[in-house]
Order: sequence, then structure tokens, then C-alpha cells
Amino acid sequence: MPDTSFLTWPFFEDRHRAFVAKLETWAVANLAQVDHHDVDAACRKLVAALGNDGWLRHTAPGDSEAETLDVRTLALAREILARHAGLADFAFAMQGLGAGPISLFGTPEQRAAWLPKTRSGKAIAAFALTEAASGSDVANITTTATRDGNGYVLNGEKSWISNGGIADLYVVFARTGEAPGAKGLSAFIVEGSNPGLSVAERIEVIAPHPLARLKFDGCRVSGDALIGKAGDGFKIAMATLDVFRTTVGAAALGFARRALDETLKRAATRNLFGAPLGDLQMVQGHLADMALEIDAAALLIYRAAWTKDKGAARVTREAAMAKLYATEAAQRVIDAAVQLHGGEGVRSGSAVETLYREIRALRIYEGASDVQKIVIARSVLAGATG
Repeated sequence: MPDTSFLTWPFFEDRHRAFVAKLETWAVANLAQVDHHDVDAACRKLVAALGNDGWLRHTAPGDSEAETLDVRTLALAREILARHAGLADFAFAMQGLGAGPISLFGTPEQRAAWLPKTRSGKAIAAFALTEAASGSDVANITTTATRDGNGYVLNGEKSWISNGGIADLYVVFARTGEAPGAKGLSAFIVEGSNPGLSVAERIEVIAPHPLARLKFDGCRVSGDALIGKAGDGFKIAMATLDVFRTTVGAAALGFARRALDETLKRAATRNLFGAPLGDLQMVQGHLADMALEIDAAALLIYRAAWTKDKGAARVTREAAMAKLYATEAAQRVIDAAVQLHGGEGVRSGSAVETLYREIRALRIYEGASDVQKIVIARSVLAGATG
């Protein structure tokens, strides 16, 4: 049984506790068997199920108070889904991140056209920011969007794009040239069926999910496809990541909690030297370290989420701390889980072996760990000199 004592912390309200109970019940009933042999089909099925059963409505603001974007709810959802199935977490998260620029900055017409589809699971979303030479260096984007009559023509490539190849909606960041560097970027809605968009390469990774390199070759979009104003792209990307970066830490937390749960079961049932594994003081020391890492990560994650939900315009520092610590801590927790499982820990397809592969990418995407350190340091320095 997973630890839920953290739900008594002052970061949460009764609605959050009710949400956790309902999603946990749903996850137990629906995520026991997720087919990873065809990840495209699995993701389509998961998005449809999450949308049909109402969970995706939390990924984008709706028309009522109950459907406003709540980062604590997003983080709790990712923690629960990741603990049960990494691919389910991925499917949920990308609906939020992919539609995030529209939900946060889109016109009423853009929101009305797309958010009901992403929230219901009838349209799969993707966030197309990264390029081969501009991962963490967003200001170095080279994909261009050239004004042409009433619209724009996009040319260039995007790489490492989650949901690449299966998305119905891509939010694409491209250079429109209003100013050098970050100030010359804009964000566009590009439909997956646009004839100027193609999949140049499907990318295989150690924890499989839909991932692709995309090519834009004379990809024409209307002027209505522009999100916000020309030149707002960097601001839109950073504000979107500001919200969703905290939830990456929450997914890592879910992986870590599953690793601890599996290890506690192992410690209770595996006998060594005539006694349960958990009776050994060295093992108890590792278990204590794992529990400590998990609680510390949870405190940082839900502080960042609570701060944003309470009206902070930006939580760049808090989100960076949460993402950095939680992903690095989860790597340590899962590594300890593999070690304490012995040979079973590296058996292909075992729970902890799967977690070992799942966690690694979280220390890279949406801002690698070293980049988060730079973000935190700059914030600390600015506070000291401001």
C-alpha cells in the first residue's frame, strides 16, 4: 500500500485528497497491464481512456472554477500514474504540455477549437520546441516561420519530440525574426495532417514512447495559427515549462515511491542468512535513505505546485529545485532498489528494472539537471544583489 501520509500536509485541500482516492482506484483497475510492444497504439489507447473517464480535463483550463489549471492536481496525477505505469504518465503529461501554450496564451477561438479535443482525448498533443543544436539553449532555435500573405511558412527540423508521429496537434516554436535570439521566436499551432510536416525519423530510447524528428518543408499555416503575438514564443515556452516542470519531479516521485514499495516487499519476503532481508542493518540503512529522499522530493514538489496555485506569476526557482532534486533523488532511490533486489533487479521486464530505464530521461528533458543548477544559481545571485 503506497504511503499517503503526505496528503495531510498543508499544501493540500479536501478536493486533492478526493482526487487522489478516485484516480488511485481508476489506475488499479485500468493500468495493471499496459502493452509496451506497440507504444503508438498503447499511447492512443491511454489518451482515449484518460479522456473518456475525465482525467484529461485537469490538463487544461475549462469553463468552470473546478476546471481551472491546478498544478497540485497535475502533480498528484503524474505521481499516481507514474507509480502504476510510466507510459500512462507520459500520455497524461503530454496532453497538458502539448496544449499548454494554447490553454495559457491562446485566443478564445484557439482554445475553443483545440482544448475540448485534447481534454476529451480525441486529439493527441505535442510540444515541438527542441532542435538538434538547441535543446537547453532555446534561444538558438533555427526553424523559421516566414510571413507570407495572411499566413506563415515554416521550414526546419525539430528533434526529440514526444508524441512525434502520432500527434494531431503540434505547438511549434520557430524564428520569426522580430529581434535576435530569444526575442525573435514565435509559437504556432500546426496540425499533424499539414502536408508540409513529415516525420523524418522515429527515435528509439531505453524507455520506449512515441518520439520523433520532425521536418517542416514549406509548411504553411494561417495567421490564426500564431499563439499570442509574434516574438512572444520564448515567453510562452518558458511560462509553459514553468508550470509543467514541477510535474516532471512529481513523475519521478511516483517512480521512486514504486521502487520503495517493491523494495519493502522484497525486504519482507526474501530471506538471507536465516532471516528476512529487512532485518539486516545495512538494508535498513538503505531503506531509511530511500524514504528520506522521497519525502524531501515531495516537499519541494508540492511547495512549488502550491506556490504557483496560490497566484505566483512565476515559480522558476521553485520548479527548478523541485525538478532537479526529485529526478536526481529518484535515480538514487531506484538504483538502491535494483541493488537490494540482487539479480532480480536486472531481470528484463521486472518492476525495478523498468523503473531504472524510465527514470533516466527525466534528468534530461524539460531542462537537464545541470541547466536547473544554473537556473537556481542565477536566482540566488539575483536575490543577493537585487
